[in-house]
This record gives sequence, structure tokens and C-alpha cells, in this order.
Amino acid sequence: MDVQDWLPAQVLRSGSETKRKMSPLQQCAAIPYVETSAGKLVLIVTTRGRGVWTIPKGWPKPKKTKAEVAALEAFEEGGVSGEISPEPIGTYTYTKRLHMFSWVRCRAEVYGLLVERQLLTWPEKQSRKIAWVSLAQAADMVRERELSALLRSLAAAEAAKA
Repeated sequence: MDVQDWLPAQVLRSGSETKRKMSPLQQCAAIPYVETSAGKLVLIVTTRGRGVWTIPKGWPKPKKTKAEVAALEAFEEGGVSGEISPEPIGTYTYTKRLHMFSWVRCRAEVYGLLVERQLLTWPEKQSRKIAWVSLAQAADMVRERELSALLRSLAAAEAAKA
């Protein structure tokens, strides 16, 4: 099955086809974190295709809440599990590259995941890098502008609590 067979009209395609602009596709994302004596550390992962830093995220799944999907993505992409927040801690939009000539706008609902354990092996370990960094470092490392802004706002909120 070709990717265009299952993607809705929001997909922006190049070539002679008319570009259609519709509302962004929904994704579910997690910011896995641990509390340390030096402050909060968050887990960021690289994308499989281009190797840029981001947070674990994926498409909604039938019979799963958005929070459950976010937790599942954190496990699959970073090998972590723990307590997921029931409500989103933020949102951001970005352009997702599907393949060389196809992109789509996405809106990710982000859930916090207090990490209780990290496995030595996990489903996507061979195709991604991971890093535990501060919120401010993560904001500097990610490419998506709105995700960076969300991480900076979370870092500012943490600093205000200290």
C-alpha cells in the first residue's frame, strides 16, 4: 500500500497536484523526565530518517487514549516507562517529512512521563540515538521551533519553582 493511499488530504505533495491546506494531523508525544538533585532531565531521541533531535511521538491508535499512545511511543523510541500525565502539558505544530517529496503539518499533544525505568534494549534502539539533557539543553538541540519554545517555557516554570 502506498503512503498516499492512507494519508488524508492534508498531505502536501509536490509536482502537478494541487496543494491542499487543511488542519494539521494529530500526533501524541511524550516528554520523558527524571528528577535529579541537579534538576529535571528529559529524554530526547533522534528521528529515524534524518537523525534530528526531537521527543517521542506517533499517530493516535484505536482503543488507546492519547496519553497511552504517548507512553507507548516513549517506550518504543527511547525504552522508557513510567507514570504518564493524564492531561497534556502542552502542544506544538511542526512539518513532518513523510518521504523525499511529501510533507504534512502535524499538531502534537505533549504529555509528561515520569520515568520509572529504562530498558537496556527496546524496539527502535538500533534506529535512534537518545540523550538525557536539561530542559534548556533540549530546547537548544531540537529543530522544531514550537517544541523548542515549549521546552523553554517548561524550563522557566521549573526555575520559578526553585
